[in-house]
Amino acid sequence: MIKYAVKYLKNTFHPLFKNGNGEIEEDIDGKLVLVRTEKGEEVMKAFLVNKEIASLFEKSDKTLEPFEFLRIMTQEDMMIYEELKKEEVTSFFKCKELVQKHKLVMNLVQCRITFDRRKISFYYTAPERVDFRELLKDLTQVFKRMRIDLRHIGVRDESSIMDGTGICGKPFCCASYLRKFESINVKLAKDQGMPITPSKISGTCGRLLCCLTYEYENYIEAAKGMPPVGSSVMTPSGLGKVCFIQFLNNSVAVKFEDGKIKEFAKEDIEMVEADVNVEIEDNRISSYSTDDEKVDARQLKQLEDDRNSSTGNV
Repeated sequence: MIKYAVKYLKNTFHPLFKNGNGEIEEDIDGKLVLVRTEKGEEVMKAFLVNKEIASLFEKSDKTLEPFEFLRIMTQEDMMIYEELKKEEVTSFFKCKELVQKHKLVMNLVQCRITFDRRKISFYYTAPERVDFRELLKDLTQVFKRMRIDLRHIGVRDESSIMDGTGICGKPFCCASYLRKFESINVKLAKDQGMPITPSKISGTCGRLLCCLTYEYENYIEAAKGMPPVGSSVMTPSGLGKVCFIQFLNNSVAVKFEDGKIKEFAKEDIEMVEADVNVEIEDNRISSYSTDDEKVDARQLKQLEDDRNSSTGNV
């Protein structure tokens, strides 16, 4: 039975065992422990797994491979770990200098050194493939007796491993529970009546918000039976044109010839074939700009660009 697990990169949880499949007798819940991964010895925080989750872990074919528990971090280990963290910072900037020296188009994201100092990993993002052979030669001269791993990741992967807080005030979805990135386009935001403004529909990664997909099906369902924007409708106040739709409260905003806008419940209006002299200019639906921020089609294309946004190479 799985008793403990550790949180790894991108908030993935790996079961923890002792000597292969042996059970851990010590109480390690919430403690920093030393574990063996495919990269070497690494420091992670252990968590107690409740019986229901442990049962799901064991039945699932998607459970990640277990890590071997070595020991609880001692005071001496913690001192070494603190020095290692400082070394990662200096190594990061040393690598960054070499990247600039070779004029490579790559953005260094993070440096990680295993506890046993056998491997150093540099994570980077880049719009295209990078020829880092000369860079690797220099790195081998600087970081001797360590295996060097230059790992290309996507901009969404970068956000997930760096962690942070989204515009909603909660931790990034990609750093908390999201495992797979869906393809997202601006149409999702338009269909939900959101302002097509980069700062409001994009995340820290510079791509469209993952959460645009969460409620999209609900909006599509709510849109059924709603009159399209720009259609002529008869309301209790007379003829007008639909200027925007409030999906969440099932109401429709109608603009009249005198310029006034009123909201009506969907069941209180009726579509008609009539020529109504009203121009519809609502930024939330029909435009790619707001008063605060202008945006062109190229900017929107960049927000939608999924090339190298997630490589799964973390």
